[in-house]
Amino acid sequence: MPKTAPSDKTSKSPEYLAPVADYFKMLSEISRLQILSCLREGAMNVSEIGEATGLGQANLSKHLKMLTEAEILSRQPEGVAVYYKIDDPMIFELCELVCDRLYERMQQKAEKFKRLSAFGSSTK
Repeated sequence: MPKTAPSDKTSKSPEYLAPVADYFKMLSEISRLQILSCLREGAMNVSEIGEATGLGQANLSKHLKMLTEAEILSRQPEGVAVYYKIDDPMIFELCELVCDRLYERMQQKAEKFKRLSAFGSSTK
């Protein structure tokens, strides 16, 4: 069944927007973005993620739990280890969209600064 877009009135309601805000909150923490970046290539266990990110065990466990509860990650026990993987691959499309936009803004600011610098040096 195809997804239908919410009505304009519904999409502005707090009930509709609260889960959207919660989703973005998951992406608002550098440690969680590090974890997601590590898992882009495939599933990893806690030790591997900790080694790749440099995060301590307690901090890492907290963020993994949050990302799993948000259904961004899934966990798969294998023997004595637990492997985490991306459960929502669209997360990378969203991150790339944001990164591309930020890069574009930085380029615009750099160009503006370059023009201002050139103007300032020509008036001396």
